[in-house]
Amino acid sequence: MPTAPTPRASSTAAGAAATAGPTASPAASPTPGPAAVGRRLSVVPDQSALSAGPGRCNSSSPCTDVPGEASRARKSAAAKASAELRGEVLLCLAQLRLATPRQLKALLLPHQQGTDHVRRALRNLLAESPALIGRTHRAQQSYWYCTPAGLAEAAASGELAPTVGRTTGKRIAASKTGLREHGLALVDTVIAFHQAQVADHADWQVEVAHPTPAGNLVPDGVVLLADGSSAFVEIDRTMSYARLIAKLERYDAYRNAPPSGRGNAARAPRSHWQETYAGPSLDRPFPPLLLVFAPAPRRAAPATREAAFHDRAGRLPNVGYRLTVATTTLPLLTKNAANRPVWRVVGNRRSEERRPLAALPKAQ
Repeated sequence: MPTAPTPRASSTAAGAAATAGPTASPAASPTPGPAAVGRRLSVVPDQSALSAGPGRCNSSSPCTDVPGEASRARKSAAAKASAELRGEVLLCLAQLRLATPRQLKALLLPHQQGTDHVRRALRNLLAESPALIGRTHRAQQSYWYCTPAGLAEAAASGELAPTVGRTTGKRIAASKTGLREHGLALVDTVIAFHQAQVADHADWQVEVAHPTPAGNLVPDGVVLLADGSSAFVEIDRTMSYARLIAKLERYDAYRNAPPSGRGNAARAPRSHWQETYAGPSLDRPFPPLLLVFAPAPRRAAPATREAAFHDRAGRLPNVGYRLTVATTTLPLLTKNAANRPVWRVVGNRRSEERRPLAALPKAQ
């Protein structure tokens, strides 16, 4: 049974590379962002960072051109930071399926000016035997994804939510039908939530199946928000309005699906969404659906598509009552952040008004 995303837990098993040598000043090497705390994978550190000086000198040698103990400590700290960053990159790709170096830098090293450190981590993961990640080049851009070996390494770390059927992003990265751009738009949405501290990038699950009487509902993403609630996220670039409405109806079917199982003397039977998202005392409402309209070639502008969608979706009987649906555009989201007033509520009498995420109405 798929489960809601769970907050990241600090790992207690560190790889040998992540624990080599004493620590030193953070200025010795860039370190991963807040999401990196507690993450460790057994990825071999850069050998260059651990290389010793020439045999003719040691730490007490008067030679001025050979590093001493302090310099070796800095190199060990740099190797540790490099190993941690590679572990973070691998986990991120396993979780989100694909990303560009720019996107990985925004998630893991937001205060760095360039992508050099992320690219070095990517090259080292690619050079593993077998390779833990792969890449596809299109239009002078590189798109990176996990290989099966990389997925196995990431899963063995215990840092990923137990998702059935997790797949690599190779097919998405190589796609010429817009699937790759759809995946990248989802990553940009994850970045917007992460930068606004609404949800950590590690608290997302991608394309997890949810059973309904009419077949599985597969959201583009499910996110565990900072307040402990969850939200469904859909990205639209080229989907027709009819298909969007049909997906809303699938969410409604999931919301109203009958309880599964028999329950017991202490607890009545629950539906799948209650088991997964409502909490032990059923104190949480049905998660809102957040729909992000992203740019696409030869399509109307995202704001135009958003307005047309509101005209159609606002007529559905359960939207705005049993189902909270809020929309925004990817340009607006990335410019203003996910926690700012960027969300329009479908079916609301003041649907033109944009609200912050925390002010969205709760489903009944």
